[in-house]
Amino acid sequence: MLRFEHAEAPDLPDFEVEKDGELVEFVWPARTVQWWEMWKASPQAEHFSSTDWDFLLDTALIHARYWRGDMSLAAELRLRVAKHGATMEDRARLRMAFAEADEADGGEGSSGAAAAKERYAKLRVIKPGKDDAAGG
Repeated sequence: MLRFEHAEAPDLPDFEVEKDGELVEFVWPARTVQWWEMWKASPQAEHFSSTDWDFLLDTALIHARYWRGDMSLAAELRLRVAKHGATMEDRARLRMAFAEADEADGGEGSSGAAAAKERYAKLRVIKPGKDDAAGG
């Protein structure tokens, strides 16, 4: 089992890129800066480790290129943000739940039914015996 270590969100870095044979300062699109701040403030962020932030930082570069018009990156951007629980569907697939919602329904889930653990707690495995047809 791995030990979880929370990591603080880094700021978007300053760096240079090569353009026409010269190094120029990379300028983050305003939309990517807003997007990054949204992720830093998201409830999911309290569960991000250093590797999660590093992956999301690489994703920010894809986001920047996308917002500069490179639509070929849309699918990769969507796959990457899904790994961090960007949409309701992503969070459901990742089995993420907001604490307030879980507390509000007493841990029963959105259907109001008892949790699976509770519903199936009394079930036991029955092994076939000698007298059973399947057992011989």
